[in-house]
Amino acid sequence: MHDSAVFLIEFGAIILGLGLLGRLAGRFSFSPIPLYLLAGLAFGKGGLYPLGTSEEFVAIGAEIGVVLLLLMLGLEYTASDLVSNLKTQYPAGLVDAALNALPGAAMALLLGWGPVAAVVLAGVTWISSSGVIAKVLGDLGRLGNRETPVILSILVLEDLSMAVYLPIVTALLAGAGLAAGSLTLAIALGVAGLVLLIAVRYGRHISRFVSSDDSEKLLLVVLGLTLLVAGIAQQLQVSAAVGAFLVGIALSGEVAEGAHHLLAPLRDLFAAVFFVFFGLHTDPSSIPPVLLPALALAVVTALTKIATGYWAAKRAGISAKGRWRAGGTLVARGEFSIVIAGLAVTAGIEPSLGPLATAYVLILVILGPLTARYTEPVARRLTRRSEPTQPAPLPEPRVPDPDTVGRP
Repeated sequence: MHDSAVFLIEFGAIILGLGLLGRLAGRFSFSPIPLYLLAGLAFGKGGLYPLGTSEEFVAIGAEIGVVLLLLMLGLEYTASDLVSNLKTQYPAGLVDAALNALPGAAMALLLGWGPVAAVVLAGVTWISSSGVIAKVLGDLGRLGNRETPVILSILVLEDLSMAVYLPIVTALLAGAGLAAGSLTLAIALGVAGLVLLIAVRYGRHISRFVSSDDSEKLLLVVLGLTLLVAGIAQQLQVSAAVGAFLVGIALSGEVAEGAHHLLAPLRDLFAAVFFVFFGLHTDPSSIPPVLLPALALAVVTALTKIATGYWAAKRAGISAKGRWRAGGTLVARGEFSIVIAGLAVTAGIEPSLGPLATAYVLILVILGPLTARYTEPVARRLTRRSEPTQPAPLPEPRVPDPDTVGRP
């Protein structure tokens, strides 16, 4: 059979299978990410039926998926929103980073993987899944709750921190020295700061330049601009994902809304391909040896995320119920943990890091919606049980009303 025919059959089967898996996940109201990862495991090295002809195209599609994920994330926020969150919520962001990145780094060092793997695994355990959490908030009807702005602020700070973190990881994985790594970070920070400045002052002009009443032209211009900037960023060792994120921030208003509407189906398609690609490069037989460390890390970082949300909500003056809801909602990990781990897998720094990240994300992407729903009622019951029971107070003696004394 001709190679092109085999490619069409394989890639068509992948897309059809992803569509059916997504429909299955939607029927049970949970994220399709674990099913996509399992599909990749089934058709990768050591799986049921390893792919051949279409693997190279899947790899390119996966890179586009990462770019579109970060672009759509940037479209969600304006530059002024990011600046405002930095000013008001940075303590919560620092607590979030400390409580959730350190367990990942410690686990990598305990496993003897070295400092570079420690930095990578710290990012895997640090970043919550914005996509899964947004869906959970909508499904539970909590978008109008008082704790929801606190949750979104933490997610915004995590997403913005990617603009600093990804260049660091890229430089470390490339084996760059201290001077080269510092230069890469300085370029990334300079570009991010410049884009934020331009977006705040001239965002309307940029959006007006990109804007078009024709949806086809708007799609081509935004997608072309994003891929161009992502490629230039990759060439400068800054990370294509960061470049796409900054393009999304620079666009605002009706252009951002129109681009979001047009690009959402493409994002969903290529993001699904990305998760499959990550699974393809993970040997299923390599997961059982790292399952216990992944489970331990999942339990620890679920608790640290709950503590992060509780502390941030308490700082914002939210009631105890809202604090527990905020903490439980932040537990889910997903797309960005896989993006970070994917960089390490591609660089080949530690063979076991990919399987551990896969198992870790599979656990928490399933556990996250459950903690969002049940953390608050469970905490309320435990708190009631731990409170000491006090005897019922004795009835106070009845004092006659002076106004009624002597009346019949």
